[in-house]
Amino acid sequence: MLLGLHHVTALAGDPRLNLAFYTRVAGLRLVKRTVNFDDPAGYHFYFSASAGTPGTLLTFFPWVSGRRGVRGSGQVVKVVMRVPKPPRDSIADPDGLGIELVESTEAPGLQSVTLCEADAGPTVDFLRDALGLRIAGQEGNRTQLEMADGGRIEVLHSPGTPRGKMAVGMVHHFALRVADEDAQLKWRERLIRAGLRVSPVKDRLYFHSIYFREPGGALLEIATDGPGFSIDEAEDRLGQRLCLPPWLEPVRESIERRLPPLSIETPS
Repeated sequence: MLLGLHHVTALAGDPRLNLAFYTRVAGLRLVKRTVNFDDPAGYHFYFSASAGTPGTLLTFFPWVSGRRGVRGSGQVVKVVMRVPKPPRDSIADPDGLGIELVESTEAPGLQSVTLCEADAGPTVDFLRDALGLRIAGQEGNRTQLEMADGGRIEVLHSPGTPRGKMAVGMVHHFALRVADEDAQLKWRERLIRAGLRVSPVKDRLYFHSIYFREPGGALLEIATDGPGFSIDEAEDRLGQRLCLPPWLEPVRESIERRLPPLSIETPS
């Protein structure tokens, strides 16, 4: 069973603007500062509405000179996240990401993602039949599907909408939660039997991942809950240093030289 949303990953521009917005304006916590394991020339930031619990994570790959993307079909066009204290004013993400921060009495975390599809039928069928989500409601051109923890994927039917162009300000992928590696492997086998092309298991250090695309083209991930972010930093020091996986430690000096300098506020 898929437990809910694990994280959403988007592409950002200037890492300093991204870091400042999500910590100072949005009020999220930087729980891990690392690099893109597939392209260590760039940062990978993990922000959380709590202490980095799966389901509370918004992550970014910043591209300093990246061009702006174009929102369209086959993409996540909106992310809704519950936070303890959202900004008083409706201040937009500096790169135009479609994100809404809402105050809620429920636990902080990801509430929903919205997929835009030129033909929503195959995507809705896939989410229901292949991934086991429950249809929770339908209104106009929107279908809402629900997961075990109440998290939702909304599918927006938008006929004639051109495909989106992936670049800065766009959601790169979103991840769904499973408890452990055994559950993940069972999902991998199930998806392959359903005819999908599924990646091998990727070691993301803080969790393991598999990737595949839904019928409309959006990239999805199934990620494990563990081992978590405290494997290389104490919980009260999360995000304070650049953390690298063991296979990149031998080239740390080279990586650090290429990354833009950052000012990280140390908690008192």
